[in-house]
Order: sequence, then structure tokens, then C-alpha cells
Amino acid sequence: MTQAQFPEEQTAGGEYDRQEDAFRSWITDDGSSAYPAAKGRYHLYVSWACPWAHRTIIVRRLKHLEQVVGMTAVDPIRDDRGWVFRDGPGQTADPVNGFQFLSEAYRATDPRYQARVTVPVLWDRDTKRIVSNSDDDIMRMLNQAFHRFTDSPLDLYPNDLRTEIDELNAFMYEQVNNGVYRAGFATTQAAYEQAVNELFDALDQMERRLSTQRYLFGQQIVETDWRFFVTLIRFDAVYHGHFKCNLRRIVDYPNLFGYLKDLYQQEGIAETVNFDHIKRHYYITHDDINPTGIVPLGPDQDLFAPHGRETL
Repeated sequence: MTQAQFPEEQTAGGEYDRQEDAFRSWITDDGSSAYPAAKGRYHLYVSWACPWAHRTIIVRRLKHLEQVVGMTAVDPIRDDRGWVFRDGPGQTADPVNGFQFLSEAYRATDPRYQARVTVPVLWDRDTKRIVSNSDDDIMRMLNQAFHRFTDSPLDLYPNDLRTEIDELNAFMYEQVNNGVYRAGFATTQAAYEQAVNELFDALDQMERRLSTQRYLFGQQIVETDWRFFVTLIRFDAVYHGHFKCNLRRIVDYPNLFGYLKDLYQQEGIAETVNFDHIKRHYYITHDDINPTGIVPLGPDQDLFAPHGRETL
């Protein structure tokens, strides 16, 4: 069998089986947990390249929490030492703890931690430990727990849609968000083909869904749209070629491509997309998939072109 990108997360059949999140404590706005919401107490460690971290960057931006929750981006090139902090375009040394590697935050929280170190990480300055490394939970905490510190009335997880959001989130995660990884990290032909077929079946379904409504739940953008967006924005640049998800491109789907442009053009969102970090991370870090380390120049996409979705 071909060497897996993450051997501990590979099944005997060649499927990629992503590890579970290790830290899942909760910040509350009423002080009912060990982590009460507070301005300046929490810090987000992210990678511009990582779609899971990108979700939290987007929510922080949309909720106007830049002065409430700090943020530091790691270097996009991850080697066998893991994610590293260093100064450079779009990234800085760690201003909170002086960590050189993100793994230091994990060991500070649990000295016995042995699994893969991932982003995002929500860090508590007071207790000097990780609150959460679950992007799902961090999105919800940023959306809900800091209301009194922001002027944003936005609610990405409204009460009346929560059941439907949870159902579509689960489908989107398995078939699309993690589906591209299940294809790209597969080590057998059968595992790869199953993942790719399921991925494009899901994309076809979303193309049909978005033919009659502007966003996934009508006229209101919710967290599921942003969960979808972070995969779509990377698809033609990375997943189509690097992960062999090449039955079609997103630009080949009229509704999906228009929807992608619509979301990209929302206020503040383009600033959260760093194609340099995205492409260098995937094409250089995954040297088992791309051993030359050559980063492609394309694709040439005009994401500010008219999206034509206003009338749906």
C-alpha cells in the first residue's frame, strides 16, 4: 500500500479516517462554564491555508470580533515538526506565548498528547491552555458567546433553522468538506473512486439546490454556507488537481460558481482568502502527493465578476 499522508488516520482499505478533536471545552456568555466570555482573554491560532481554520477566521470577521479575540496565523508550510510560527507575509511569530511550534500549545494543555496537531486552536490566556481545537465549536462560540462585545447582530445559527442546518452540515462534512480529503489522501483506487463519486454527487445536488435559491437556506446566509465556501474557494486551485477531484471544476457549475463569487464578494470575505498560503501549503507540504514541490500558477479566476444571483 502507498504510504499515507497520515498513517494513523488510514484504514486497512486505504480510506482516510480523520481523527477526532481532542479539546472541546466551551466559552459561555453567562459565565456558566469555566471559560466566561471576555474581551482580550482568548486568542485564535489559525492557518490561512486550512479550510477548517478559515471557517473560524470568517466568523470572527463577520461578527466584528477583531478587537475582542486575538488571532495569529502560522507558516503555511508544515513539516514533520508540525505547524510553526515565524514572521512573514500573512504570518507572525506567536505574540501570546512565544511558542515556536503550535505543538507547544497542545503539550501545555495535555503533556501526554500524542495525536496530530491541528488548526484552529482557541487559546485561553488566563488558564494558559487550549479551550477548543474543534472548528465546529469555535464557529458557534464566536457566533454566540461574545454578543455584548460586538455591534454585529448577525446570527449564523438561528434557532428556527438549527435542525436543518445540523442535518446539512453533517452531509456537507462527510461528502464535500472531508470528501476532498478522503479522495486526496486515499491510498487505494477503490477508496479514491468512492470518495470522488460521492463528492461529485453531492456537488451535483448542491448545484440543483442553488438553482432556485440564492443561498443554501434561501436569502439568509448561515454557517453552512461558510462551511461550503471554504471548500469551494480551494477547489479549482487545489482539490481539482492536487487531490485528483477532477471530474469537473467549480467554474463548470453555473450555480455553484455564481454562489462562490457571491459569497466571496460579501464584505470582508476576500480579505480572509490567501491563495498564496493555500497553494504553498498543499503543494509543498503534501510531498507524498506532489514530490516536486512545484506550486502551480493557476487557475486564473475572476472572483469579482458579476455573480448574477441577486434575483433568486
